[in-house]
Amino acid sequence: MKYKNAKNILPKELLEEIQQYTQGDFIYIPIVGDKKMPWGEKNGTKQAIYDRNENIFKLYQEGYSIHEIVKIYNLSESSIRKIISNIKKQSSQLGLGGLTNE
Repeated sequence: MKYKNAKNILPKELLEEIQQYTQGDFIYIPIVGDKKMPWGEKNGTKQAIYDRNENIFKLYQEGYSIHEIVKIYNLSESSIRKIISNIKKQSSQLGLGGLTNE
């Protein structure tokens, strides 16, 4: 983000109006239509983690041991157990056998 002096870009009347609220401070003026997206949606991180967790659960269902899954995904045993537990909980609440993409 580049610093711009409001005195050089805003009409005098608008600058005087803004000065009634703040003077000498840095302010951020958002882009029109700049809506904050939920975490991880813009860069695909949320989907990547969802896919990873779904694959972990599928391996578990196929009979892989927790220890084998730990080695494959390089996550802690407790992380793998939490992922499996959360998916089981979601599945039982929804009456499904796997993940739901919510």
